[in-house]
Amino acid sequence: MFKLRLGLIVFLGILQFSTLVLARENPRLTPVVKAIEKTAPGVVNVYTQKIEERSFNPFDSFLGNPFWEELWPEFKQRVQTQSLGSGFIVDAKNRYVLTNAHVIEGGTSIKVRLLDGREFEADLVGSDPDFDLAILRLKGKGEIPQVTLGNSEDILIGETVIAIGNPYGFGHTVTTGVVSALKRSIRTQEGIFTDFIQTDAPINPGNSGGPLINILGEVIGINTAIYKNAQGIGFAIPINKAKRAIQELLQRGYVQPVWLGVSGQNLTPQIAAYLGLKEVRGLLLTEVYPQKPADLAGLKPGDVLLQINSYLIEDKDQYIDLLRNFTSLEKVKLKVWRKGKIFSLSTSLAPFSQKEALELLAKRWGFGVRKSGDKSLVVEQVFPGSPASRLGLQPGDVLLKISGVRIKTQEELALLFSRLRLKNTVLLLVLRGDRAYYVRLRI
Repeated sequence: MFKLRLGLIVFLGILQFSTLVLARENPRLTPVVKAIEKTAPGVVNVYTQKIEERSFNPFDSFLGNPFWEELWPEFKQRVQTQSLGSGFIVDAKNRYVLTNAHVIEGGTSIKVRLLDGREFEADLVGSDPDFDLAILRLKGKGEIPQVTLGNSEDILIGETVIAIGNPYGFGHTVTTGVVSALKRSIRTQEGIFTDFIQTDAPINPGNSGGPLINILGEVIGINTAIYKNAQGIGFAIPINKAKRAIQELLQRGYVQPVWLGVSGQNLTPQIAAYLGLKEVRGLLLTEVYPQKPADLAGLKPGDVLLQINSYLIEDKDQYIDLLRNFTSLEKVKLKVWRKGKIFSLSTSLAPFSQKEALELLAKRWGFGVRKSGDKSLVVEQVFPGSPASRLGLQPGDVLLKISGVRIKTQEELALLFSRLRLKNTVLLLVLRGDRAYYVRLRI
């Protein structure tokens, strides 16, 4: 009996060793295949249910005639739709999934499917449109795999990369390519997004939120966007940038805005010429707030901020857009023009807290607000001589929208102000009594 057991153990050992040898010698097990086998179990398909309101008119054949159009206005219909995307498990213990914010935006319910066929409902933990990142938590129980996060700081142009995702709802799909370029910027209607990895690995609708991995099976990016007017141009968020955002998404549900602690204005040809600048480009600092990063770094009113890291500053709008790509306490390099010379310096970025935002709003726009009920902000005070006072804003007015964005809480107001704080004009929708009206606040 002992000899039989010993023989069985030896046989199994030889079989396992032979399998390993054959695996090593199998030319089909390329580094790409091994990377996919390592990472794919931790990649998920994301399905989001949304309720959309669509307009339709049952009398389309009569349209074109003002009489019929007035008689039969458009009807509104609520329609349930489904959006597709991808994601990957970054923390199996806490069941966290990382994906793109636009994948789950407006979703009423979220379902996640793993490679092994299991499906889970998911809750939204945090989301930030500026970083286009979102964290989900899978419901239910059971062990789940997770991916290995790599380092996007040492990516090589030309190195092989692999995209895994859910294009057009086809489930786990793999495409390969190379890193085409680094630190790409994309301008959209929402602003400027920076630091993208550019790849020619095919990325299609549904790939959004899925991982871009190297041949070691390490996630180095999050597939995010495709360039509609070309083939072979896709973009991914570097994983190191995502790592900086994940902690804030888990802590507060969004990434807190940052600032240098300055106010500024655009250059005019006359001001640029007076300062000795050859180009009308940059942010002219008009105020530097005490004990903020700019002040601590030695910046002064009258300096012209020309560059943040490798990104040129065209004007104050672009300056604000660029800051939306950074997290608090992150180091940046600045190029500054002062008295005919350019100098460089490094400084950190500070959180632009809700308290600071509302205090600066009161100073710059000239009013304070309070919460009223569940769905509105009411003007509490208007400061004499301020833009709000000159406009005729009054205590008791209800703020419905600012620059087309609906606001219901002080937190939402502070976040919106962080983007609009250097604007010279903002459009307000104000409710006074039972009548709403649009007014322009000129700062």
